[in-house]
Amino acid sequence: MKIDQSLPLEYSTEENRLKILGFWIFLGAEIALFATLFAAYFILVDRTGTGPSGEEVFKAPTLIIQTLLLLTSSFTIGLGIHAMRIGRVKAMINFFIVTLVLGLGFIGLEIYEFVQYIHEGLTLQTSGFSAALFTTLGTHGAHVTFGLFWGLAIIMQIKKRGLTPETANKSFIFSLYWHFLDVVWIFIFSFVYLKGMM
Repeated sequence: MKIDQSLPLEYSTEENRLKILGFWIFLGAEIALFATLFAAYFILVDRTGTGPSGEEVFKAPTLIIQTLLLLTSSFTIGLGIHAMRIGRVKAMINFFIVTLVLGLGFIGLEIYEFVQYIHEGLTLQTSGFSAALFTTLGTHGAHVTFGLFWGLAIIMQIKKRGLTPETANKSFIFSLYWHFLDVVWIFIFSFVYLKGMM
């Protein structure tokens, strides 16, 4: 395996560069998935039947905390990758741990939010709106949950193997995934929640 010392560690081999390219292609498929969910949501948003609307169930305080947690986690994963690039493995691991703790807080709030919706009469079966809402939020939440396990596995690999071109590549790809989830959340925040509260 030929290592190009002039490139960042995560890009330092041909295989690593191809893996990153492949992951960008995968993210294209993820964009298509979320675009489909958003399209379905926009079609069904006013079909509330006898159930509550977004205006009745969305709560700004929970939403703001969720957004702060996820956007801060995007910042900390960026700091983790910066620490990786300058060879500060301990700092990198710590930033990854903080990222995962913030992600866990986000998921905890999302579960709390779902329980509140159910108490207010909004379930998956209530209406077209509720089905689209739960599916969109649930898909994003499932991606974040998967990311928590993925990030944990990467931390364990780095502790066991150290910082190598392979572990750096995996860490960088994970950071792309995490940033992608934050971008999706910004769309959810803007077009689902904010629009729904107006």
